Amino acid sequence: MVKIRGLRAADRAAWERLYAGYAAFYKVTQTPEMRETVWGWLHDPAHGSEALVAESDGAVVGLAHFRPFARPLSASVGGFLDDLFVDPDLRGSGAAEALLKALEAEGRSRGWTVIRWITAEDNYRARGLYDRVADKTKWVTYDIKL
Repeated sequence: MVKIRGLRAADRAAWERLYAGYAAFYKVTQTPEMRETVWGWLHDPAHGSEALVAESDGAVVGLAHFRPFARPLSASVGGFLDDLFVDPDLRGSGAAEALLKALEAEGRSRGWTVIRWITAEDNYRARGLYDRVADKTKWVTYDIKL
């Protein structure tokens, strides 16, 4: 049974392990200092980033980082899912879907008009879930490196 709840200070070690795993999955170099920065954001109401965690048998096994974003064309606010990761040993447990459903409920309670995220084209396993619970958009993403 997977339970979804907000991130707590006591979750620090489990969150660090999962977030380091997320960075490794995407082959992103991430330092402890970078995780410290993100941890601070998640606990700073002025920053806007928040987190939900998936818990199974008392252990934190998944995370979802999200934030509101303005949608000027529709004069509305949406939610952006920045990061979603589940311990590889618990993939298929329903934790990722439970995190997405909880985020959907959170967005509805806040009056958001959409939950949006991006993923790697070759993230096939996750995309199988995403294709079931959301609509793939026609939009192509670009970055200007600064």
